[in-house]
Amino acid sequence: MDPRWQGLLVGILFGIVLQRGRICFNSAIRDVKMTKDNYLMKMALVAILVETIGFQLAAQLGWIKLNPLPLIPLAQIIGGFLFGMGMVLAGGCASGITYRIGEGYVTAFVAAVFFGVTASAVRGGPLSFINNWLGKPITTTNNPNGFYAAKDGAVNLTIANLLNINPWIIAIIFAILLLIIVIYWKTTERKVSGLNWITGGISLGIVGIIAYLSQKTYPLGITGGWVNLFRTTTANLDLTQPIPYNWMGMEIVGVIIGAFVAALIAKEFRFRAPKDPKTFAQVALGGILMGIGAGSAGGCNIGHILSGLPHLAISSIIFTIFAVLGNWLMVWYLFERR
Repeated sequence: MDPRWQGLLVGILFGIVLQRGRICFNSAIRDVKMTKDNYLMKMALVAILVETIGFQLAAQLGWIKLNPLPLIPLAQIIGGFLFGMGMVLAGGCASGITYRIGEGYVTAFVAAVFFGVTASAVRGGPLSFINNWLGKPITTTNNPNGFYAAKDGAVNLTIANLLNINPWIIAIIFAILLLIIVIYWKTTERKVSGLNWITGGISLGIVGIIAYLSQKTYPLGITGGWVNLFRTTTANLDLTQPIPYNWMGMEIVGVIIGAFVAALIAKEFRFRAPKDPKTFAQVALGGILMGIGAGSAGGCNIGHILSGLPHLAISSIIFTIFAVLGNWLMVWYLFERR
C-alpha cells in the first residue's frame, strides 16, 4: 500500500483515540500542577509504557530499527521551554490542537496554522538560521546488537547506547518504574464518556507501535506532518507544483478526519469560537512559540514525549523536562500568580 494511504489510515485511528480519550499533553502537564489532577498524565504514562515494550520488541524481531531523535542540547532546552509555554497559550499541545480542529474548535485551527507555518519556516525556511545557531547533533558510534538506525556509523544518543548495553535492559527498568508509578499513584476520579485512562493509554500506545511498523523510520509525530502540509510557506514556494504529501502529512489529515468522525458519532461536534477577540491573538502567539520550539528541538510533545521517551532518547528526556518547566511557568503566569 502507498505510504501516504498508510499515513492517512494511521492518522484516522490516532484521531479517534485522541478524541475519545480527550488526550492532550498540555492538559496532562498543566493539571498536575494546577489542580493535582493526574488522570490524563496517567493515561500518557500507560501509553509510554506500552510503546517502550512494543518498540523494543519490534526492534528485537528485526521489524524496525530504533531511530531516536538527534541530541542538540541547546535546541532541546530552548525549544522544549518555548514549546511548553506555547501550548498553554494555545490551549493545547500539538496533537491537542490538531484533533480539536476535527471537533470544531476555531481557536485550534488558528493555533495549528501558526504552529505549522512557523515550524515550516524554522525547518528549511526563512527562520532556518535559528537551527544554525543551536549547533549540531551529538552522536555515538555505539550500536549495541545493531538495533539502532545508523547514518555513516553515527547513532543518535539514548541511555542504552550511551552506556553501550542492550536496550532491553534500560527499557525493562524504565517500564518497571512506569508500572510502579501507574499502580501506586492514586488516580484522580473523573467521569468519562469515552476511553478511560487505562484503555485510552493502551490504545494510544498500540497506535504508536502500528505507526512505527508502518512508517519504519519513526512512530507518531505531529510537527513533521504540519511542516509537510505547509512547506509552500517556506523557500519551496512553487504554486505550479502540487504539494508532495508524505506519510506524516497525510497522518495530520487523518487525525482531523478521525477526530471529526468520532466527535460526530459521540454527538460532540460543534463549531466553537471565543467571544473575546484577544483569545485569537493569544492562541496565535502560542502556535508561534510551539512552532519555533518544535521546529528547532526536532519534535513536539508527540515526537519527543510520546514517541521519544520510549526510546529513552537523551534528546527527548531533555525536551520533556524543559517542556514541563515552560508549561508550569506559563500556568503560573496566566493563572496562579495573582
